Amino acid sequence: MTLLLKPFTSEYLGSLKNRVVMSAMTRGFADQNHGCTNLMEDYYLRRAKDGVAIILTEGMIVHPSGDGYNNVPHMWNKSHADSWKKTITSIHQTGSKIFCQLWHCGRISHEDYTGGIQPVSSTTRQAEGINRQNNKPFSVPRSLRIEEIPEIYSMFLNATHHALEAGFDGVELHLGHGYLCDQFFDARINDRTDRYGGSIENRCRFALELTEAVLKKYGSKKVIVRISPSRDMGGIYDWPDLKEMIDFLIPAFEDIGLKLLDISSARADYYETSGRIIRMVRPKWPHFLIGGTSLSHQQAIEEIKQSYLDVVTWGRFILANPDFVSRLKNNTPIIPMDKTMLKSLY
Repeated sequence: MTLLLKPFTSEYLGSLKNRVVMSAMTRGFADQNHGCTNLMEDYYLRRAKDGVAIILTEGMIVHPSGDGYNNVPHMWNKSHADSWKKTITSIHQTGSKIFCQLWHCGRISHEDYTGGIQPVSSTTRQAEGINRQNNKPFSVPRSLRIEEIPEIYSMFLNATHHALEAGFDGVELHLGHGYLCDQFFDARINDRTDRYGGSIENRCRFALELTEAVLKKYGSKKVIVRISPSRDMGGIYDWPDLKEMIDFLIPAFEDIGLKLLDISSARADYYETSGRIIRMVRPKWPHFLIGGTSLSHQQAIEEIKQSYLDVVTWGRFILANPDFVSRLKNNTPIIPMDKTMLKSLY
């Protein structure tokens, strides 16, 4: 058994089967009420039975006004929560843990998904390009008024309540990948002149207030934060003022009590994106650190041995290989993902 595949115990997450984590990946197979289906249960359960230690679910929308995708799950009422109970129980029976990723799309949306309501953001700047969900331009967003911002926090608090009531081990706050919170972080997008825009401290305020609100109510063992300071956007895309942002944000997360941090990159070379960020973050972050992008078995072991990561995430590899952990154990070749695999759950 390699270092990656041995059981271990975390002071934050307790006993884990190994250090393999299934990354959150949008799939779009929820039912008409945005609930979990039997096919979705089978999809996650196959990975858990094979040995994945922690499953980070696909993003779940915290309120209809924050939706932006076809057929994605929601987590804003009891019906949504109840639809996941059977899946959660099945996952727990395998000895795996499952966290619910919570998501607000912000300007990466269209009125087709928000019930006709204009999407909100840090800005009135329209996202570039065509929305692949409906083949229309993204909607022009409305800039959130200061007095509305606590309403967004309440959406996440409400979703966290429902997720934990359903039995999830915790939640992951999705603060990356260009969605609502990232629209506050990113100086290229955030053009506000109030206390939520301009300086690095101001652009981080939304994320820190949101995270602190959830931590205060539910505790540091129930909350993971996902950020993506560097990712592939048709080329490497970094936050402006990257080093200064990291220097401010990471200690600030620690100051408010965060213990579980996930640094993501999405469809990018690990060493050019999240791996580079992790090397900037680790000296400032003594707590639990999650990350990884299509690493080989040996590369994952090296990241753990050098204390860059505590657990390692895989997305496309686990999507394409429900028996991913078995393949690592048996040194069996990993099947690469192709786009046809996105059309079904298996």
